[in-house]
Amino acid sequence: MDGASHNMSTTFEPTADAKGFRNALGQFGTGVTVVTCQSAQGPIGITANSFASVSLDPALVLWSPGKFSKRYDAFCNATHFAIHVLAEEQLGLGSAFAKNGYDFSPADWSLSEDNVPVLEGCLARFECVQAAAHDAGDHTIIVGQVLRLQTNPGKPLIFSQGQYGGFAPTD
Repeated sequence: MDGASHNMSTTFEPTADAKGFRNALGQFGTGVTVVTCQSAQGPIGITANSFASVSLDPALVLWSPGKFSKRYDAFCNATHFAIHVLAEEQLGLGSAFAKNGYDFSPADWSLSEDNVPVLEGCLARFECVQAAAHDAGDHTIIVGQVLRLQTNPGKPLIFSQGQYGGFAPTD
């Protein structure tokens, strides 16, 4: 490790510096997803970067909606949902669902056989049935069993350090 970068490190308790904790989490680059389901008001979506694989057999994935979100109840109560991995050119789609979960006009979408709104043109789409929900502080971890998936070629949209960008592989 480079000594200069080591000397600039900061150590603190996360409860004493919530912004510092959030900034430290932002050092981990993630993909960007839009999660969709049906709600009492109709189709709903939300942009999330809390997506992860859990198991290959059975096929399980997870994501974590925040309890502070006005859309939280709709996603926690949904029996079926879809997670869409966005391509680098889909920043506008991610931004739209971050602002308004009920406006599907920026998306090319349809309803799945489980009545879940599914978006077209994403790098990957995981259509899930809720397998478990676990309380996790100010979020809930929702585990979905993947029923169907679809993939498309392309490069992922990445979120890191409060910014969006593309992926550049190293040789």
